[in-house]
Amino acid sequence: MKKKLTVLLVLTLVLTSVLALTGCGSKDTDDKVIKVGATPAPHAEILEVVKDNLEEQGYTLEIVEYNDYILPNKGVTEGELDANYFQHISYLNNYNEENGTDLVSAGVIHYEPFALYAGKTTSVDALKSGAQIAVPNDGTNEGRALKLLEAQGLIKLNPEAGFLATKIDITENPLNLEIVEMEAAQLPRVLADVDMAVINGNYAIDGGLKLADALAIEAGDSEAAQTYANVIAVAKGNENSDKIKALVAALQSDEVKEFIDKTYGGAVVALF
Repeated sequence: MKKKLTVLLVLTLVLTSVLALTGCGSKDTDDKVIKVGATPAPHAEILEVVKDNLEEQGYTLEIVEYNDYILPNKGVTEGELDANYFQHISYLNNYNEENGTDLVSAGVIHYEPFALYAGKTTSVDALKSGAQIAVPNDGTNEGRALKLLEAQGLIKLNPEAGFLATKIDITENPLNLEIVEMEAAQLPRVLADVDMAVINGNYAIDGGLKLADALAIEAGDSEAAQTYANVIAVAKGNENSDKIKALVAALQSDEVKEFIDKTYGGAVVALF
């Protein structure tokens, strides 16, 4: 009986040691994998540029693509992603406020000018009474789109609404324009069915639209350029982890700046 108990005790200790070592190995492996959620263009494309850089530092970059603005934040909050790269800081702050989350910016990477694109009507001067203009329907992005329309003299907004304006904050609308609110990802797809649309930079790129063809573009020195910097978002407390620091440093490199300048024709502007 004593021999059996001794053997059992030894086996238990060995098994415990193996599990402990396996657990440590898994943690070490996890620390070398950087899993980032991103929208396809330009974010996932920019992330692809830094894969080799990170690999040289011992990190494996895994890019998970999304076509909406909710799941990438859920993924970070729930620990399925180490970070995400798809949103500007104003959207991130608004998301935290609405969802009770605590996501933070680990670093600023770029800015995407909003632009007004022609659909059935080819110029701002040709717009007729009752024309339809589509805008994104999410939080800060709708206000940003409406401010671009205001800059073109098409509408006037309640100044107190700021970048959180919606169509109910329109105080003057001489052409009685119909503002069509819809999910940002759908805007390039419906462009041919409306007179015009104000489209987020990433979805415009993904939809094959060129900034050079836009009817109006946010000014590079506008308040929007400072307010809508795209960031690497992480759960609070993770912004100082070694792998997130490595990710941000790789994205804020000369290599990435050169790629952005050559690839996007002004539709993406590096902010580092």
